[in-house]
Amino acid sequence: MMAEIAQFVPFAQATLWLGFAIFVRLSAIMAVLPAFGDQPVPVRVRLALSIMFTLIVAPTVAGQVGSVPANMLSALGQLGAEVIAGLFFGVLLRFFILILQIAGTIAAQSTSLAQIFGGTAGVDPQPAISHTLVVAGTALAALSGLHVQAAAYMIHGYDLVPFGTMLSGQILSQAGTGEVSRAFSLAFRLAAPFLIASLIYNVTLGIINRAMPQLMVSFVGAPAITAGGLLLFLIAAPIMLSAWMLAFSEFMAAPFRTWP
Repeated sequence: MMAEIAQFVPFAQATLWLGFAIFVRLSAIMAVLPAFGDQPVPVRVRLALSIMFTLIVAPTVAGQVGSVPANMLSALGQLGAEVIAGLFFGVLLRFFILILQIAGTIAAQSTSLAQIFGGTAGVDPQPAISHTLVVAGTALAALSGLHVQAAAYMIHGYDLVPFGTMLSGQILSQAGTGEVSRAFSLAFRLAAPFLIASLIYNVTLGIINRAMPQLMVSFVGAPAITAGGLLLFLIAAPIMLSAWMLAFSEFMAAPFRTWP
């Protein structure tokens, strides 16, 4: 009886190592993944989601993990590399949430709505426009099959960074810099309507002030820019979210166009 059970020990060890090795990278991604890794999501739910994604990804990438390491030092080195790779892939997805926050902040500052509707609660206070864009974008991503896209993204990550491979400084600098640049570029483009409206508003106030110096144009124009900013946000928000969702889906399907 014991001899028969002993035959299954190597198989059990290999299976446990496979599951845990994949779980380490995926749990690092899940810690910062939009929607699933947000702060309101309980830790137990994140743990359960990480296990579920591990069960989905493991059959596809099982051949890349390899056998059980011969010693503890080798195992810790591989797991450490997996944590860094997972955080790297997860943080680059988190950039898309920062895009909405930056775009909302630019829009609020341009239309004088940052102070009037500014958020003061929580650890990360943001203007109301930023909060609205982040919540709407997260909900839109979840309704558009984020779980399926995330699973494909995790699998593709093993093609870019094989199991146990430590990310080099060149990859971190080139890929990270490229994605940061693209994030700020997209945020500025999303907020472009508000910047244009702010330019037109300020130029108009300047002309009126030159023509009628006695008129307090700032007090007259304040209600106009507030109402105009809210109306513009009502019109532009669906377009902004559509453009953001398209960029997010394209990145999830084919990340790192300029991978070193």
